[in-house]
Amino acid sequence: MNSPIIQLLVLAGIAVFLILRLKNVLGTRDGFEPTERQKPLSGNASHRRDFEVIEGGPDLDITDHVPEDSEAAAALAEMKRAEPSFEVGPFLQGARGAYEMILMGFERGQLDDLVPFLDEEVYNTFSEVVDQRQEQGLSIESEFVGIRELALVDASFDAETRKGTVTVRFVGELISVVRNKDGEIVEGKPGKSERQKDVWTFERIMDADDPNWRLVATGE
Repeated sequence: MNSPIIQLLVLAGIAVFLILRLKNVLGTRDGFEPTERQKPLSGNASHRRDFEVIEGGPDLDITDHVPEDSEAAAALAEMKRAEPSFEVGPFLQGARGAYEMILMGFERGQLDDLVPFLDEEVYNTFSEVVDQRQEQGLSIESEFVGIRELALVDASFDAETRKGTVTVRFVGELISVVRNKDGEIVEGKPGKSERQKDVWTFERIMDADDPNWRLVATGE
């Protein structure tokens, strides 16, 4: 065995040794271990000072979804003052669930369970469409695939009525097949999903006993 090969083997052995030593000291990350900033802090207040949120600073629960200096951000801040337990993040998670529930209820013509979540005008509009489908002998087979995009578009707050309004844009994906009274497909394809874009506006009196946000307007 010549000298260059021996040198390469020696260097490779040293490299393996160093890697094993580093693993023993640093450990390995599997993608779920919290970072140092995420780990619970201990010690006195002086050790935690760098991680505290400065009072009066930007509310990340708001600025994560709308620009800090926008009218929507100001409206969301007013909603929080009117109802301290209100948070934008959990609201959007609720809106995600409401979108699936309302959309699939409409697709299947099952509106009774949606009454607490729909403004009267929206409910009447949905009901008219469902009645027309039944009169024409149309039936819909639907399957909700998921939500691809969700974004808070706008928000407003009426201080006098304490009514909060939030507009959300959804991009959903669902499989929908429309059949006529003879069972023939007149729209859609079995197993083929399509994306659907909706802009929905929800309203609620902040700090009211009724926790439900109502859908008051729909658009694209």
